Amino acid sequence: HISGVILYAETLLHFHLAPVLIQRGIIPGVRADTDGYPLPGSPPGSGEVGTQGLDDLYDRCVTWREAGARFTKWRAPFLVNEAGTLPSPAAIEAQAGALARYASICQAAGLVPIVEPDLDFSGDASLQTSIDAHVKVISAIYAKLAIYGVLLEGTLLKPSFPQAGAKYTGPKPSPTEIAAATVTVLARSVPPAVAGIVFLSGGLSDAQSTLYLDAVNKLVAAGPAKEPLAATAAEALANSKDVEAGVLRTLASRLPPLTFSFGRGLQADAMTRWVAGDHKGAQEAFAKRAEECAKAAQGK
Repeated sequence: HISGVILYAETLLHFHLAPVLIQRGIIPGVRADTDGYPLPGSPPGSGEVGTQGLDDLYDRCVTWREAGARFTKWRAPFLVNEAGTLPSPAAIEAQAGALARYASICQAAGLVPIVEPDLDFSGDASLQTSIDAHVKVISAIYAKLAIYGVLLEGTLLKPSFPQAGAKYTGPKPSPTEIAAATVTVLARSVPPAVAGIVFLSGGLSDAQSTLYLDAVNKLVAAGPAKEPLAATAAEALANSKDVEAGVLRTLASRLPPLTFSFGRGLQADAMTRWVAGDHKGAQEAFAKRAEECAKAAQGK
C-alpha cells in the first residue's frame, strides 16, 4: 500500500535506507526545504513565513540522487483568514516563486519535485473562503512553474484539503462538502498535465483524513455526468455558488490520480504504540492505516 517514503536528508545519507526501500518496491524521496523565516512585506503581526532551502539545492539534489532518492518535496505554508487579508500578496508571490525555483532545480538534477502548498486551517475562514484561497494560491504556483519552465508531467502536487478553519463559528462542513470543495479547487487551478495529486493530512485526525480522501475518490469513481457538456456548463452557470452533482462528477473525472501522502495521518497510532514498547502492535497499526488509506484512495 506504500509506494514512496519521504525521508530527512540526514536519514537518507547516514542510515543508507534507500537500498532497503528499493528492494521492497518503495521509492525513496527526501525533504528539500529547511527552516521558515518571518516574511518581509506581509501584514505586521500576521505571522506569515517564507520557506528556506534554495541555497546549494542543486548540489544537495545531486547528492540525494546518488544516494538513491528519486523525488523531493518542498512545503510552503500559507495562513488563511475570513477577512481575506491572508494569504497576503507578498506571501503568495514569495512562496509560489520559491516552489517554482525549487521544482526547476530538482528536475535539472533528475529528481521529481512534489510541490506542497499547505494552507493553514487554524483560523476563522469559512469553507468558501478556503476554496477561494486554495484556487488563488495553486493558480499562482502553476503560473510561476510555467515561467521557470518546469515540466508538469514530471511533478506531483501535495495540497491540503480545503476546509473551514478551527475558529469558524458556522456549521462544520461534511466529508461530502469537503470533497465537492476539493474537486472544485483542483479543477479550477491544476493543469491537466500534472502527473498526480497526493494529499497531505496536516492537523487532521486519522478518521478525518481518510473520510475526506474517500469522499473525493467516490466522486471520481462515479464517472462523468451523462449530460452533454453544454448542459453541465449551463447547470454550473445557473448554480454558480453551489456547483451541482453532475458538474462535480464531470470535473472529478478529469482530474489526475488522487492519493495520499500522510505523515501523522498514517503514523500517529503506530508511533504511540512504538513509544510504549508495543513494537508488534505498532507494525499492525501502521499496516491497518496503510490499508485504510489505500482503500480511500480508490473510493472504497
